[in-house]
Amino acid sequence: MSNHFPVDRALFDDVMVPNYAPSSVIPVRGQGSRVWDQQDREFIDFAGGIAVNCLGHCHPALVSALKEQGEKIWHLSNVMTNEPALRLAKKLVDRTFAEKVYFANSGAESNEAALKLARRWALDVHGEDKTQIIAFKQGFHGRTFFTVTVGGQAAYSDGFGPKPGDVVHAEYNNLESVKALISDKTCAIVMEPLQGEGGIVSPTKEFVEGVRELCDQHNALLVFDEVQTGVGRTGELYAYMGLGVTPDIMTTAKALGGGFPIGAMLTTTEIAKHLKIGTHGSTYGGNPLACAVGEAAFDVVSDPEVLAGVSKKAQLYIDGLNAINEKYKVFSEIRGKGLLIGAVLTQDYQGKAKDFLNAAMAEGVMTLVAGANIVRFAPSLVIPDEDIAEGMARFEKAVAKLAQA
Repeated sequence: MSNHFPVDRALFDDVMVPNYAPSSVIPVRGQGSRVWDQQDREFIDFAGGIAVNCLGHCHPALVSALKEQGEKIWHLSNVMTNEPALRLAKKLVDRTFAEKVYFANSGAESNEAALKLARRWALDVHGEDKTQIIAFKQGFHGRTFFTVTVGGQAAYSDGFGPKPGDVVHAEYNNLESVKALISDKTCAIVMEPLQGEGGIVSPTKEFVEGVRELCDQHNALLVFDEVQTGVGRTGELYAYMGLGVTPDIMTTAKALGGGFPIGAMLTTTEIAKHLKIGTHGSTYGGNPLACAVGEAAFDVVSDPEVLAGVSKKAQLYIDGLNAINEKYKVFSEIRGKGLLIGAVLTQDYQGKAKDFLNAAMAEGVMTLVAGANIVRFAPSLVIPDEDIAEGMARFEKAVAKLAQA
């Protein structure tokens, strides 16, 4: 089969549904934290595929796991189990509070499973009145109709007809707003242990501990969405470990596969028993190819040296951004935890986060946004220090241009 047509940005508009507006840059290869586009221009990757590429591009451990498993077996239905799925599940259970694992292919699917489990647990244990789910404004949990309704941004869930019911939203870091909503009819509180899409907002100690206590008082489950914060991103293997608060259900995806689609929902044996045979499933979930790559990624990231390196690298980002800000006064705050960092724009630059992203791209560094007022960084957890320095120098050039304009 030959391609007698140009594969360029214009082709996207011809053949793709218009729900994305991708950059004109089309990367074709990557190595570590650098990628090259069709014109062989080099970019430093500070975006990590939105906190997914935890080991950068083409990490030898991942490439080797993919090739090795690719020569063995790719897919089996869940009528059978497989070795990579069992090995990865065992490692997840050994390294977390959880005792049981359910595999899916994405964060949204993992959250869907968590929400269905919470509802089913409540029905079985407490009866049919206990259905309320409390989530948070500006929260993000995926794009399926259930998860997007639980997510706290109406712009994403409006306009598709009647929404799943009995979902309410409190304010993050406002314990009183949770108290005002919670009752014995609440089956679960769903939260990110650091709001990602909502602006890189860390929870206060009082808030996260208070939410756990409220769940205990009202026999509700605490569900932590660790899709973005998990697998080393905050410098802990999972963010809950640094908060001293243990959830009842936790979801993980993004970095779990280091770029290969995989997600998981983790919980206790007691809660897990409510997803009995036939209550939930996934055709691809737990397939050997994804689990083999996931196991390789998990092995590398859970190395204590890699986890310790996250905080050191985070400090390089914070120092670099502060130095840029001393010159150009564009940020009001640098916040986040580990290598999930948000640079909040000042009043003068409100609504211009995308301009920073575009200017950075033009200088050869890939960044992200978290809303219209925050530039987000979620690089590889093993990005070399020299790539941080080079990327920061390029980012400074972009900031300088915007500041002059």
